[in-house]
Amino acid sequence: MSDYDVVVIGGGPGGYIAAIRAAQNGLKVACIEGRGALGGTCTNVGCIPSKALLHASEVFEEAGHSYGKIGVKVGSLELDLPAMMAYKDDTVKGLTRGIEFLFKKNKIDYVKGWGSFKDKNTIEVKGEDGSTSTVTGKSIIIATGSEPASIPGVTIDEKRIVSSTGALALPEVPKHLVVIGGGVIGLELGSVWARLGAKVTVVEFLDRIVPGVDDEVAKEFDKILRKQGFTMKTGTKVTKVESAKAGLKISVEPAKGGDAEVLEADYVLVSVGRKAYTEGLGLDKVGVKATDRGLVVTDDHWRTNVDGIYAIGDVIAGPMLAHKSEEEGAAVADVIAGKVGHVNYDAIPNVIYTSPEVASVGKTEEELKKAGVEYKAGKFPFMANAKAKVGLHTEGFVKILADAKTDRVLGVHIIGADAGNLIAEAVLAMEFDASAEDIAMTCHAHPTLSESMKEAALAVSGRTLNF
Repeated sequence: MSDYDVVVIGGGPGGYIAAIRAAQNGLKVACIEGRGALGGTCTNVGCIPSKALLHASEVFEEAGHSYGKIGVKVGSLELDLPAMMAYKDDTVKGLTRGIEFLFKKNKIDYVKGWGSFKDKNTIEVKGEDGSTSTVTGKSIIIATGSEPASIPGVTIDEKRIVSSTGALALPEVPKHLVVIGGGVIGLELGSVWARLGAKVTVVEFLDRIVPGVDDEVAKEFDKILRKQGFTMKTGTKVTKVESAKAGLKISVEPAKGGDAEVLEADYVLVSVGRKAYTEGLGLDKVGVKATDRGLVVTDDHWRTNVDGIYAIGDVIAGPMLAHKSEEEGAAVADVIAGKVGHVNYDAIPNVIYTSPEVASVGKTEEELKKAGVEYKAGKFPFMANAKAKVGLHTEGFVKILADAKTDRVLGVHIIGADAGNLIAEAVLAMEFDASAEDIAMTCHAHPTLSESMKEAALAVSGRTLNF
């Protein structure tokens, strides 16, 4: 007899949501987490603390540069970094305790420790005190998430050479922060420290930042970040990072070959992506298949090749996003309970929480062109939106891509204020196979930023009303 119907390894967004839904389905559930706090990377050292610092730093930036434009005078502006970090930490603690409350509410057993397979139904748990115990389950869900990746020649020490985790807890504002990698995490955390006074240089191997983002949006984003003071070195690779008397020396050279250059900085953020966290899990003991990159192989219902073992979130293929993990967590719990579990991978939004924000869902223009899909594009700039003008947030635009024959929305791309919230309308539209005309004929409140979505939909057929 098994102790539980379902055992979840990992208490991050995917894992804790899977545990809650499984319990709601009437199953007996345990969730194993070794971090000492639920919520995973997202809540503890990822999404939540980074957004807290992004918010705080944006307020600091606005107080110093924007308030005067609307007649609000502030005196001497002073940064209290320890207080800002305390605010961030308190936010994290409140949310992790909230998840613990949800576990108690749903009668889920929270097992503290690091889990690994003993056999396909038995998980050995190593506690912080060195003790070991076992937990058995009819079904096991692997939801162990991901960890920061690095590059040859660079050793992360979380002191001067930091991952995203260390960048969330620097003891001072860097004089010069070099960010290795022009992706989402590097640009978000670079934005935090740039607003607080750091010089920020981004070194990206590819010839553009934010790979995967619609090219037109990426170009506009690059232009805006440069205007904010970022130095961008695209098409450039880092070969070595060394300690020096004055801080760090970063050796870089063109990605396609050429003369080397040395940058000097006091901190380096290594932000070159993340990798599945499966080390020490014992997948080989039970024969669970994984790719060369360490991703667990699953079918369309999140089942591995071993009966009764499932996997979700960052350990399987697809974007490493907390909300994608949550959707999979709820879906796999329904599958285990004999219900229908479904995730529409064509309608997963992606958001970059800089200022302005960047958000997208569906196909980019480049993807549609490559696939030979005929489409129409409609674009509307925030500078023509009344609410954006009032809020001094006129940078960016909304772009809608629709099928040239059916008018069905294929992709939506936004760069501008509150893009992360605005994209929800586009996700819902795509979930229901809406056309651009459907969005255009929907009444939007005035004045709101969301009117830009309506206008972009009108632009698909060349009928904008305010531009």
